[in-house]
Amino acid sequence: MIRQGQYQRLLQKLSPQQIQLMKLLQVPTATLEERIKEELQVNPALEEGDPDENFNAEGEETNFEDEAAPVDDYADPEVEEAPAREETVELDEYLERFTEDDSDYSKTKGEAYNQDEEIKTPQAPAFEDSFHEYLEQQLGLLQLKNEKELAIAKQIIGSIDDDGYLRRDLESMADDLLFGHNMSVTVAEIKPILAKIHRFDPPGTGAKDLQECLLLQIRFKLEQKTTSKSDRPYYVIAERLIDDLFEEFSKKHYTRLQRQLNITEEDLKRAIDLILKLNPKPASGYFSQQDRGAQYIIPDFIIENRDGVLELIVDPRNAPELRVSDQYRDMLKSYKTTRAMGKSDRLQKEAVLFIKQKIDSARWFIDAIRQRENTMYNTMEAIMLYQKEYFLTGDSKKIRPMILKDVADRTGLDISTISRVANSKFVQTEYGVKRLKEFFSEALQNNDGEEISTLEVKKILDDVVKAESKNKPLSDERLKELLFEKGYNIARRTVAKYREQLNIPVARLRKEL
Repeated sequence: MIRQGQYQRLLQKLSPQQIQLMKLLQVPTATLEERIKEELQVNPALEEGDPDENFNAEGEETNFEDEAAPVDDYADPEVEEAPAREETVELDEYLERFTEDDSDYSKTKGEAYNQDEEIKTPQAPAFEDSFHEYLEQQLGLLQLKNEKELAIAKQIIGSIDDDGYLRRDLESMADDLLFGHNMSVTVAEIKPILAKIHRFDPPGTGAKDLQECLLLQIRFKLEQKTTSKSDRPYYVIAERLIDDLFEEFSKKHYTRLQRQLNITEEDLKRAIDLILKLNPKPASGYFSQQDRGAQYIIPDFIIENRDGVLELIVDPRNAPELRVSDQYRDMLKSYKTTRAMGKSDRLQKEAVLFIKQKIDSARWFIDAIRQRENTMYNTMEAIMLYQKEYFLTGDSKKIRPMILKDVADRTGLDISTISRVANSKFVQTEYGVKRLKEFFSEALQNNDGEEISTLEVKKILDDVVKAESKNKPLSDERLKELLFEKGYNIARRTVAKYREQLNIPVARLRKEL
């Protein structure tokens, strides 16, 4: 039964500013620069400049929460005189508070980093022709008959992905030509042109899958006169492996392959060695459009070891110098003077409301940047102190078990806040650039009852697999036994889980001749 009634509830809702702050917190340094540029474009009251006025005369940070409260549009004073008077009072109070603070509202943080320290951004390499541009340069070698064949060739090249594969089916390409170029084309007309593109450099271009890609490269080798006579018999074996026995080859059923091809283990090994030298991604040696706009990893933090004392530095780009525009401040001061003289009108009031909105927005953004920086610094400092042994030695076995709650307890921040920082930030150490989330791991107990990090177990598991005989790789059960001998009592399914997280295949796929 549906009933109607009144209920009293206490609800918590995130304000738009809080939502924006959470989004701002999780963006990395490189993205932050773009975010600030966007804000500078949409808010004329915000500008870059020297930090002058973040604080009031007493040196305390000004609270603008009340000032940022929305103000409704002015109503007609003849119709709604009382609300207009209330808004006028509120605007007067705002002008009074704003003009009393005779300093710029800007953003800075002096202790977290050295302003004079220069952190260099990795320079992008000089770009050559992209992969698709290189393919288009070879179109002149095809000796195409007419514009139709040229359009088909360009459509094929444009459909090849950044790995060098043509994963789009020919029927769909025919539809693309019909709708995009008003050109009726059949699959039979596309196939011979595709066969010519298959012979483009690099070999394997335009293949539909890995099997065809390897097969095209092997046949290219067999056609080349430069291929040595000693290798030709083994390229023939390799062709059969890929063309007829690809499933058995991919699953490494070596004994079955020897029996079906009636070859020795040495012959099979030499053929496989030739296959392993082929390129599974023909376009890997060329730049793609994504490469040209690639984002380089810019560390958000730098940890330096100065004679056993760790020093944390926040990238200065996380603390840009922002301020409220002097021009907008002067406009408010001018309006206050005009009101005192009794010369203000409705249009001026509306303009001042717009200015107030933009200034409040600029102040909130500056505060959000400051809060983001403080949160990042406190979080990284807690992680650095918790994992001090690792940052001093670089030994991954020294990483202590640490979960989000451990850092949250040390910083007083919420677990979700720590998660946002850890998932998107990088720190530069003496031992390379690391993602923050790499320092988080669960705890296990070894045979002595001591708590150890799962990262330590994974490191030992990885070392054991690297040291195994590839002729007889270790099964998960055997890996479990070896870890137990080293003092780690772990179930076989846990070993399998860690192995998968380390991207280590099963024993059968690790086997080599």
